[in-house]
Amino acid sequence: MSHKFEETPENAITQSGIARVIPCKELDLGDPIKWLSLGLRDALRTPGLTLFYGLLFAVIPWAIVALVQMTGWHLVILPAIVCFMLVGPFLAAGLYDTSWELEKGHKPSLWHSIKAMKRNAVNEWGFGILLMVLMIFWLRVASLIHALYPSNVETTLESLMPFLVLGTIVGAVFTVGMLFITAFTQPILMERKVDLGTAVLTSVNAVWVNKVPMMIWGAIIFTAVAIGFVTGFVGFIVLMPLIGYASWHAYIDTIETKVARKYE
Repeated sequence: MSHKFEETPENAITQSGIARVIPCKELDLGDPIKWLSLGLRDALRTPGLTLFYGLLFAVIPWAIVALVQMTGWHLVILPAIVCFMLVGPFLAAGLYDTSWELEKGHKPSLWHSIKAMKRNAVNEWGFGILLMVLMIFWLRVASLIHALYPSNVETTLESLMPFLVLGTIVGAVFTVGMLFITAFTQPILMERKVDLGTAVLTSVNAVWVNKVPMMIWGAIIFTAVAIGFVTGFVGFIVLMPLIGYASWHAYIDTIETKVARKYE
């Protein structure tokens, strides 16, 4: 179980002076599993809201695929992904609000979760734009790697291996970077109404000082997303709300608060 550090860790992030960094707690290796169990509990307590948001997370990629198939215009994928990156944080806010309401002993409602999406709208839009820029950057890098592949070479596993290795390494670095930036930013923005810089730096710092538990958590998220894609996005109906609820508990468990929070 997480607990306060005996001495608050100091590093380049906390001393950067770019923005305020909210202190974090020290996590144990088993905490990600605990977050999942708490998320599952929330999902079982709110089946209607869970199904609603789960369907939204599944319908959006279904719509993108259907649009591409109907139009045959694959260039629509990029703007569609951009729109999803902008809308995604707001959908996540609805899930966080549901867990937050349960934590406070309230009965969650769809309307209340929708209103939560505008609690810190300006900075949440900023976060969505940040995700959009990062996604476009990744697509450009992926295109560059693809462009490096010589067109006159026979397509074999041996000839593809250098590019597969390079793409995997670059993708892994990008994915880990995204985990640092996004792990706690959205719930911080929603609950505390701080500026985007504070939320992002707090998230980066919390992941940095809890590298191993957060890498485990990142692997769990990656696995859930992979299952969603393999199942034709059907898995998103269950897995995305579960990850959303669990992410709220991860936030409560990791980022220090002035008043003790009870969530178990």
